[in-house]
Formats: sequence, structure tokens, C-alpha cells
Amino acid sequence: MISRIDLRGAAFPEGGIDRDLLPRAELDVEAALEKVRPICDDVRHRGTAALIDYAHRFDGVAIERVRVPAEALERALTELDPAVRAALEESVRRARLVHRDQRRTDHTTQVVPGGTVTERWVPVDRVGLYVPGGRSVYPSSVVMNVVPAQEAGVGSMAVTSPPQAEFGGLPHPTILAACALLGVDEVYAAGGAQAVAMFAYGTEDCRPVSMVTGPGNIFVAAAKRLLKGRIGIDAEAGPTEIAILADATADPVHVAADLISQAEHDPLAASVLVTDSEELAAAVEKELDVQLGATKHVEDRIRPALSGRQSGIVLVDGLEQGLAVVDAYAAEHLEIQTEDAAAVAARVRNAGAIFVGAFSPVSLGDYAAGSNHVLPTGGCACHSSGLSVQSFLRGIHVVDYSRDALAEIAGHVVTLAEAEDLPAHGAAVKARFDWKVPPSK
Repeated sequence: MISRIDLRGAAFPEGGIDRDLLPRAELDVEAALEKVRPICDDVRHRGTAALIDYAHRFDGVAIERVRVPAEALERALTELDPAVRAALEESVRRARLVHRDQRRTDHTTQVVPGGTVTERWVPVDRVGLYVPGGRSVYPSSVVMNVVPAQEAGVGSMAVTSPPQAEFGGLPHPTILAACALLGVDEVYAAGGAQAVAMFAYGTEDCRPVSMVTGPGNIFVAAAKRLLKGRIGIDAEAGPTEIAILADATADPVHVAADLISQAEHDPLAASVLVTDSEELAAAVEKELDVQLGATKHVEDRIRPALSGRQSGIVLVDGLEQGLAVVDAYAAEHLEIQTEDAAAVAARVRNAGAIFVGAFSPVSLGDYAAGSNHVLPTGGCACHSSGLSVQSFLRGIHVVDYSRDALAEIAGHVVTLAEAEDLPAHGAAVKARFDWKVPPSK
């Protein structure tokens, strides 16, 4: 069911691993751009009417308004299963602990007497938070988007999630309940590219936002790419992925369970095991067959995901090559199930989040570790970070120089301006000294 890639004995220049040799889902965001462009333009020009039409066309629901009424939010929270509410409350509590500690403080550097540069951290004014619908329900994504935005100090936020025919054209009630639990009262029943366009351009009901965050399907990713610049974005999230670096000490039951846990998201989800133990690889293959007989979503999600080109077992010569492989792969989620897992994890350079040892599964991070589960996919972890408080903050440099401090450096400023053939830059300094600039030291 799951394929093998044998890199044992392979020679790579300077230890580098060719990323094209590794499993990866095909995700053609560029091709999807032309499909989402007319949708986004339509929302720009027709606003709410376009959103209502697309709800009927794409979601199969007839709705009269896009904004979720306050009473629907209140009802969803009142009717929420007490056990689910308790779990969400604990997830929120842990997420707040972690994200609150990420908040940066302003810092002032005295460059010279009378000359300072202060870096101020200012939250984005207004954000739109996208929560996926479709195959699964993701109240956890409400937590992961809203908590860091709140801890960053964002003053205005709106959540959107696709309308559901089963719930009268509203988003799933558990999503609504999570919004109410977090105090978010601006919620919309819109999904796909049209929801991103609603946030970017605004409608009669929804004011434009400065930034859009949250995972979605390929059309959400394409709309983010199309509208980036008009709005800030967190990332173009693709199908979820897990990589597990394991040696002979790993328990094949744990490894198989974790591979399956991500495969149940989507047929394009990626599950990759990297190991130097052929015995472990064989045991995991057998265990996958056993565990598939006792779970849901096998034929529509898990089996296609595990058998797809994006998943596989990669055999390596040893730990060093294994580390090179996982760094080249740059997984959204990376588990380390090896001897001395903490020391091995400390050597990883590229991953969205790292899960250390047998008792830190990805599922923990999805819900209640305190970490964020909105993470870079498709190899983007080699240059991008997961969602955090920092995602919603902007650093602004505040420059404050006295006359004497400017006079001390003025000659160098003029010299550099003239070297760049920008004499007016130098003149702006000279004007402050009646065109007499003392020589710089």
C-alpha cells in the first residue's frame, strides 16, 4: 500500500539530498489562479450577492445573508457538548500560555548620545481568519487562528467558514461555538476563494481586512496568492504532511498510528517514514494493514493518501543521512522517534513543528500541546514559520536624533548620498545646518 524509496548507498554531493527524490504531493496553485480570478473579481464588484450565489453553486446551500446572526453563535455555545467545551477551553488555556510568551516588547537602542532607534511592535489593525469546512470540522483551527491574533493585540477580527447545508447554511455549530467561546462575534458563512476575496475587498456586510490567515483548499491558497499585496497572508497552505524520523528503537504501532492520523485528513495528505531500520519498515507496513481495519475514512481518504506519490517509506544508511533527508523534505510536522530523540531533534534545521519522542504525537500538537497547528507545508518550512503572535505584529523603527547627533553623522550621510547620485538626499541634511556640514568623525 505504501511505497518504498531506498536511498541506502546513494551518493549525494556534499551530503545534499535531491528533494525531487522524496515523496511530495502535486499542488498546482498556479493553474488554480485562473479559476479563482473571475470569482474574486465577481466578489469585488457584486459583494454579498456574489457570495450568496457561490454558496449555492459550490456549497449547495441557499442562504439569504452571509453574516452569522449573534443568536446563532450564542445557541451554538449553549448547545455545545460539555465534554467538547471542556476540551476546547483547555486547548485555549494552553495556547494562551504559549502564545502570550511570544509577545515582543519595544526596544530602544542608543546609537550615539542624542540618537536613538526604537523598534515598536504594532499589531495588524484587522484580520480575517479562515476556518476550513468540507470533509471535517475544525474548531481547533478557530483556536489556532484567534488566540495568537488576540495575544498580539489585534483590535478587529472576523472568522469565516463554509456554509453547511446540514445546518441551514450556517458554518458547523461547533465552529460557531468555538468563536463564541473566544469572544469573536463577527463570523461569516463563506468559503473558498470567494471568502478570501470578501476579506480582501470588503462587502456590504464585511469591512476589508489587512491580513488573512488560516489553512484551506487549493482554491483558498490560489486566492491568497492572487490577492497577496492587497492583503497580507500567513502562507499558501497545501495538503497536510507528517514525516517521522525513526530508528530500530521506535514502536511500529506508534509509527503506523501517526502516519494514519495525518492520512485521514485528505486523499492528498502526505505520510512519510524515514528510517535506517528495514525491520521497522516491514513492521510498520504490517501494522498499517492491521490498524486500517479498525478506523474510519479508509477508502475515501486514508488508503488513497498512503498509496499516493506523496507518501512513502524512505530507507537511509543511518541517522546522518536521515537528518539530511528530513531537512531536505522540510515537513509541516516532524516526529523524532529515535534513541536520544531530544538530541536528534536539536539538530533538525527545517520543520514546521518538531515532536520529540514517543509521547509527543502530532495529534497532541493539533489540539492541546499549546503550540500552533497552522504550519508551513510543501517544503516551505525551510524558509517560513508557523502561525504565531509574530504573524500579526509589524516592527516599526522610530528614529529620534538631536541636532548634535545629526551633525555628527551628517558628513557621512552627504557623502553616501552623493556616491549614489542622489544629491537631494544630501541637501535635505545640509538644509538643517545652513548648508554648512561639519566633517564627520
